[in-house]
Amino acid sequence: MKKLLILILFAVGLFSKVNINKATIKELDSLNGIGYKKAAAIIEYRKIHPFKKIEDIMKVRGIGKKTFEKIKGEIEVKDND
Repeated sequence: MKKLLILILFAVGLFSKVNINKATIKELDSLNGIGYKKAAAIIEYRKIHPFKKIEDIMKVRGIGKKTFEKIKGEIEVKDND
């Protein structure tokens, strides 16, 4: 039973999306195509311009359509409250 619970929690973690309005630098850095510098740029950008939709991440310098296509299934936008 304990192993099943661990497996379920692991699976949920695999499929959970990263909220780009709240994510830590470590969480952002774990995204495909996002390194430490881009993660830091995302955090700086969102301080002034909270994301309203996932496509807004392309407004961050260094994140274009190719990077967005890689991460769009891994990210989400939730309120910044």
